[in-house]
Amino acid sequence: MANKLPKSFQCATEFTLAVLGGKWKTVILCYLKQRPMRYSELRKLLPNLSDKVLTERLRELMSSGLVAHRKSAEGTSSGTYSLTARARSLGDVLHHIYIWGHDNAAVYHVEVGEPFKQLDRDRP
Repeated sequence: MANKLPKSFQCATEFTLAVLGGKWKTVILCYLKQRPMRYSELRKLLPNLSDKVLTERLRELMSSGLVAHRKSAEGTSSGTYSLTARARSLGDVLHHIYIWGHDNAAVYHVEVGEPFKQLDRDRP
């Protein structure tokens, strides 16, 4: 991991949040929970995130054992990113975070999109 974790935490929640560390990691995990994706698909889903930060977050998630990268058959650098078994064990948590955001957005006077609908329309 880019940021080395402390050797102890006051509680398990503190540890979990340290591993997930930051808005973009959790969002990336939520997207990969839907299905494995290529970098370009993640890029379309995260237009406000720079290439540099997306690459850094993917590396951090791979380093922490939450995301795996499978290279394409052609051996190029492209391939797909997917959740590892460890990350899949976060499935319920990620689902509840999504549902909470969906159900409470109006209370905070914000709109939330449905990025997979657009992504699926753009797929060949």
